[in-house]
Amino acid sequence: MSPSPNNHIAVIGAGPAGLMAAEVLVRGGATVTVYDAMPSAGRKLLMAGRGGLNLTHSEPLPAFLARYGRAKSHLASVIESFPPQALRDWSAALGQATFVGSSGRVFPKAFKASPLLRAWLRRLDGEGARLALRHRWTGWREDGHLTFQTPDGPREIDASAAVLALGGASWPRLGSDGAWVETLAAKGVKISPLRPANSGFTVAWSDIFRDRFEGEPLKGVALTFGAHTVRGEAIITRMGIEGGAIYALSADLREAILGAGLAMLHIALRPDLTIAELTARLSALKGKQSQSNFLRKAAHLSPAAIGLLQEAAKTSGVALSSLSPADLARLINDVPIELDGVAPIARAISTAGGIGFDELDDAFMIKRLPGVFAAGEMLDWEAPTGGYLLQASFATGAAAGKGVLKWLAR
Repeated sequence: MSPSPNNHIAVIGAGPAGLMAAEVLVRGGATVTVYDAMPSAGRKLLMAGRGGLNLTHSEPLPAFLARYGRAKSHLASVIESFPPQALRDWSAALGQATFVGSSGRVFPKAFKASPLLRAWLRRLDGEGARLALRHRWTGWREDGHLTFQTPDGPREIDASAAVLALGGASWPRLGSDGAWVETLAAKGVKISPLRPANSGFTVAWSDIFRDRFEGEPLKGVALTFGAHTVRGEAIITRMGIEGGAIYALSADLREAILGAGLAMLHIALRPDLTIAELTARLSALKGKQSQSNFLRKAAHLSPAAIGLLQEAAKTSGVALSSLSPADLARLINDVPIELDGVAPIARAISTAGGIGFDELDDAFMIKRLPGVFAAGEMLDWEAPTGGYLLQASFATGAAAGKGVLKWLAR
């Protein structure tokens, strides 16, 4: 693509990264059309906000940036240019003031995504950005025109530049299906394989445990894998385990499973108690109580936690009733769970892998494709839940928009 007098920019993908790129571009004087394959914009953003839209996080910026792991060096400058406070101010300007929750996470006061998205789309429309829905991007024609499949048949678009913000491959029914990988790879762009991030894992539960405890939470637990321990909540699923605390460890767990075929997760069911304190509680007379009632009263364990203990004991070939109070206490705070697979990417919250940063210049333009920029989850980075995913999507979208304006002004 090469600059033309009309400065028409195609933004492909109407999620946070694409819409933020469009906002920067239209305010920079460009004529902008945002294309999306779905019938409405921001579908994954709306899904993310179903339980409360976690926009960003309030922790100090050095700790915040560390959440991006290997990608920190590539994302630091763009997040510093559009930091969490800037995102909060931006939300407030749309009439959606934010608040900091008890965990440090930042939410709109309305808690939902829909009021924010509606206000944003109204503002973009008022500023002149056009929205073309049901336009599935299929690549380029030989002369560089962008090609789309629409309900009315194929369509070709001449644009001065394009911003690709097509997302990863999680929740494909919301529009992010990873189909762009093949299109860009055919152009020689190096792409790391897309993998599940913030995902669940599979466990070979017994039928009895699966049928009884599917969907049950394990609250206030501590999960340990290797040198990393996370406090939080996990959810037992029919095929395994998921939840916030699992997602925080998912990158390391995924890589271990991909390398060795399994990963051993350890769960402390009462991490607020020492082994000595638990042992003292479990040394009380059991009387005629069932083992489950005794554990519920003495150790304050939920039925799901007791079921998990019984599952672990059964796997080890022992009965809980045969364990001494000290051994039972140790098991309660060190339940081994063998993870034997990663849940499908379609069920993951986000995606790892994507366009390598060495394929981009400092303005987020794909070096092999002059005039084509990329942002958001298409890029090779991952982060835990907690606001880090959206913050980087917004920030890279803004950076790509600025990059296009700079390129047009050459």
